[in-house]
Amino acid sequence: MSSPHEETYATIGFAMSDHVARITLNRPDAGNALNAALLHDLPAVTERCMEDPAVRVVVIDGAGKSFCVGGDLRSFTSEGDALSEHLEEILTDFHTAVARLARMNAPVIASVHGVAAGGGLSLACACDLVIAAESTRFTMAYTRVGLSPDGSGSYFLPRLVGLRRALDLTLTNRMLSAREALDWGLVSRVVPDDALAAETATLAAQLAAGAPGALAAAKKLLRESGNASLEEQLVREIRAIALRAADPESREGMTAFLEKRAPRFEGL
Repeated sequence: MSSPHEETYATIGFAMSDHVARITLNRPDAGNALNAALLHDLPAVTERCMEDPAVRVVVIDGAGKSFCVGGDLRSFTSEGDALSEHLEEILTDFHTAVARLARMNAPVIASVHGVAAGGGLSLACACDLVIAAESTRFTMAYTRVGLSPDGSGSYFLPRLVGLRRALDLTLTNRMLSAREALDWGLVSRVVPDDALAAETATLAAQLAAGAPGALAAAKKLLRESGNASLEEQLVREIRAIALRAADPESREGMTAFLEKRAPRFEGL
């Protein structure tokens, strides 16, 4: 077992242990609201995760009572007439980070509790898996304050829940419970509040022990399937599996299966 490695950012906690990178939104007194400082740190930490081959899984969670309540409206209103320019600047950072989470090889898990609203919900939607505490609530919230979605919400939400439900969530700002979010396909699984940390750690360890090349290839295929025809996707599948078959990971995985033992992907 490797020793934990930690780095310091102004508004984000970062730690890495056993190939699992943990990104913690760390403005607990503000509900981890997204302000300029946090959205400056987020691209930096996601770039660090994307470029480090030792990172096999990324977990994103929030300090304090909520995952993320969305944009920091107090800081937004303080910008006055400069708000439009301010939003363009900080959302460029936010969107850079979101794109990296979707494109990086490592699976990304959002571990969500309390409230995921606005940009917080969009951030969760951009992750590969979402594990939610039973008491978590989800809401888009944008139009309630006269704004439109950001952070990839308008892209991933209709792909996850369907256009009709995405419009319902966005136009009415209805609040979804964790169980409703699970039924709608917004989250991957729901667990008791006091089990969230343990269940997240178990899921992260399971993925970290898997074949990183195969996980990356599978993630890429699924992420890109929405913009391909059937025939194009079939070609992509052939290319991907042929590349995987030539990799030592596949030989180890198949040999381990036939020998009825756990595969050992470390160091391949």
